Amino acid sequence: MSYDVILIALLGVPFVGSLLTLVIPRNVRNAEALLAGIVAAAALVLTILLYPAVSDGGTVRVDLSWMPSLGLDIVLRIDGFAWLFSLLITGVGLLVVIYARYYMSPKDPLARFFSFMLAFMGAMLGLVLSGNLIQLVIFWELTSVTSFLLISYWYHKPQSRDGARTALIITGLGGFALLVAMLIIGHIVGSYDLDVVLASGELIRYHPLYLTALILLLLGAFTKSAQFPFHFWLPQAMAAPTPVSAYLHSATMVKAGVFLLVRFWPVMAGTDEWFWIVCTCGAVTMVLGAFAAIFQRDLKGVLAYSTMS
Repeated sequence: MSYDVILIALLGVPFVGSLLTLVIPRNVRNAEALLAGIVAAAALVLTILLYPAVSDGGTVRVDLSWMPSLGLDIVLRIDGFAWLFSLLITGVGLLVVIYARYYMSPKDPLARFFSFMLAFMGAMLGLVLSGNLIQLVIFWELTSVTSFLLISYWYHKPQSRDGARTALIITGLGGFALLVAMLIIGHIVGSYDLDVVLASGELIRYHPLYLTALILLLLGAFTKSAQFPFHFWLPQAMAAPTPVSAYLHSATMVKAGVFLLVRFWPVMAGTDEWFWIVCTCGAVTMVLGAFAAIFQRDLKGVLAYSTMS
């Protein structure tokens, strides 16, 4: 099997598994968990199979025609950095699926739960594997939508509904800011292809629109990673089931902001504006999160604030 096929399968498997989980008869507990576990394990294996292609600094790239008239293609791209995040997403995802099998009550609609979990896994993989700026924003927003569905899973609880609504508003607005940032960067470079953008650092940093693009990009990253002053949505989101909190809010979703900063570091960093905004926000969040965690009497509260920190 070629690396191109493996890369396409890696992105497709979680979404296919999400759809298949929905057609399983309701509350067939073992079957739902088994299917979700098989899908997560398959994604993990596919990720591991891609290691030889990226271990020496190589990149696997697949281009599929999408909107040729607009110069937009579906581009899947994995390098060593994206592979590391893919391993985190699939590896922790498999562990959380196993844990959820024993945590969730048989009375809960488990098909819906595992379907949302796999859809979120697919959205996160799409985010880290995107080789096109607009495509990256689409998956970025898809993680917000699927996280909303997971946080509000126990929708009969007011705190779950409120937490999900707050998370969706904050991360959704951050996603809109990120979209505008990507449009500006694409305008500066003349292309939305990630490889072209990453090779245009000086062009972006010396452009008059650099500061605008930087602020909007950082807004997207800070809202998703619950950084000050957008940190308040994360503790509220802990009303979700514990497997959701463990997967989204401790291991993967909040790391999307970290991924974004590191991915665009070659072209956006190296300026005073980057240094002062990122360091100030990071330092304040670190101290604030650690201080607030001291006074939490609930383990989820400790998890939320320590994750921020």
